[in-house]
Amino acid sequence: MTFSQLKEPWIGEIPAEWGLTAIKRLVSVKITDGPHETPELDDDGIQFISAEAIKNNQIDFNLRRGFISPELHELYCRKCKPQKNDIFVIKSGATTGNVAYVNVDFEFSIWSPLALIRCDERLAFYKFVFYVLLSEVFRKQIELSWSFGTQQNIGMGVIERLKVPLPSLPEQQRIAAYLDTSCVAIDAAVAAKRQQLETLDTLAAAIIHQVVTQGLDLNVKKKPSGLDWLTEVPEHWQEKQIKRMCSLVRGQFTHRPRNDPALYDGPHPFVQTGDITSAKKYIMTYSQTLNELGLSVSKRFPRGTLVMSIAANIGDVAILDFEACFPDSMIGMIPGHKTNLDYLYYLMRAMKSIMLRSAVLSTQLNLNYVRIGTNFAAFPPKKEQEEIAEYLDAKEKDVLAVKETLNQQISTLLAYRKSLIHECVTGQKRITEADVKHLTMTTN
Repeated sequence: MTFSQLKEPWIGEIPAEWGLTAIKRLVSVKITDGPHETPELDDDGIQFISAEAIKNNQIDFNLRRGFISPELHELYCRKCKPQKNDIFVIKSGATTGNVAYVNVDFEFSIWSPLALIRCDERLAFYKFVFYVLLSEVFRKQIELSWSFGTQQNIGMGVIERLKVPLPSLPEQQRIAAYLDTSCVAIDAAVAAKRQQLETLDTLAAAIIHQVVTQGLDLNVKKKPSGLDWLTEVPEHWQEKQIKRMCSLVRGQFTHRPRNDPALYDGPHPFVQTGDITSAKKYIMTYSQTLNELGLSVSKRFPRGTLVMSIAANIGDVAILDFEACFPDSMIGMIPGHKTNLDYLYYLMRAMKSIMLRSAVLSTQLNLNYVRIGTNFAAFPPKKEQEEIAEYLDAKEKDVLAVKETLNQQISTLLAYRKSLIHECVTGQKRITEADVKHLTMTTN
């Protein structure tokens, strides 16, 4: 097989008989986008979508902006009327360059962040072009071409000039059929492993809830808990308000601009809600720092404080592994002398849904930190708390090990999918009719 060495470094070699063609040469209508005005949205009517609806290379209509009137839809269709087999490219924002194709027959409208590519079926098979746009061939061109204002973006003229490797139409169709079958199989394997991850999370949560409410000895004598969220507890446990077992202190924050150099970029760790992750027990890193002026408007908390987010990532908890400050979107829970820190961590995870009953809605959902402390829970003696925490630490370690293996398997599958698409659309892997038939037989 003979290859042509191309000048463009982003593609390398393609088969000698293939071409390298600008997208504008492959379309049946000029590449266009949705309206640039902001429409008035209704509760029903014609679906109106934008960049956020492009998820995992598909259009998720559940993520639509809303609905527009039939009259407005008709007006927008004069510029851009999507139809089946059209390809969308996101041309602005954090997801610039992401793509999807239309696989529905009903009418809908799109907004300006989406560019529409409609292939001329005499020259280019839409599904082959779609796979090219998923590959590094397209991504590297995008990254070399985009510009930055308030956010990254690519212009319509840029998209028109981007190039795709192009075999004959029958070979395009074979490649697309082969990749369709291959990607369905890979995606099914990935989905199965992600389902396993969800099952593990559910199992871990059930174990935590069981142990922090019933203890390790299931045969111990029980008593009615007197709590509306828990039927019974071990007889020797005591029902206490959270605030009686630990100190609750809300973080403090200034109203000065976030980018004020007089306040930030100092030596002192400033932990924010984004630093809390449900996947990790300890906060060991931080994204921002404060200087001495910042310390005057933000409380400092000691290492070993249990931190809870009461705004973004609402109800998530983690243990602070260093001295730090944090804003009023977080609270610190400092255990009393009768409370084990690790037990408190698992208890708060188990009580997340109970805490959410204290939530209030303003511009976003927030927890009322005063009400958090008034919630009741059943506490075992401190020695038993320590035993429970040690048991749950071991269980958590086992679960995390399995999750790490699953995540590695998912990464391997996704890397293989990406590599396979690249090899096929650049001709490094040539696809025959026999390949398509064999793959179809082995996957059915």
